[in-house]
Amino acid sequence: MLPKNARLTTSEDFAKATKSGTRLTSENLVGYLCISPASDIQGGGKCGLIVNKSVGGSVTRHRIARQIRHSVAPMIVDLPANSLLVIRVLKNVPTFTDEVSTVVTGLIARAAKKVERS
Repeated sequence: MLPKNARLTTSEDFAKATKSGTRLTSENLVGYLCISPASDIQGGGKCGLIVNKSVGGSVTRHRIARQIRHSVAPMIVDLPANSLLVIRVLKNVPTFTDEVSTVVTGLIARAAKKVERS
């Protein structure tokens, strides 16, 4: 389970991450990472999930969300300060949880390269 202070809760934060963040796509997931100035977001990284109805019924979507939250929880400390992470699930596949760590580490690496270039 994600700590309360590490959860994305507002639609504005989701929109900011998905529209202006760095995007990385895998076969079953899309990850977005937005690093904001210190004045916008207080504290460490925050994470949110998007699991559409096309993935499956309510029970399936909630099971997938729990699995992803469990996979992401240890990686929250690796996120840059003042960052927003959103993971969008594209389809229901039993082995997608292995992709979560790949997507998150890839986003962190891309964001670091972007910051170095700036």
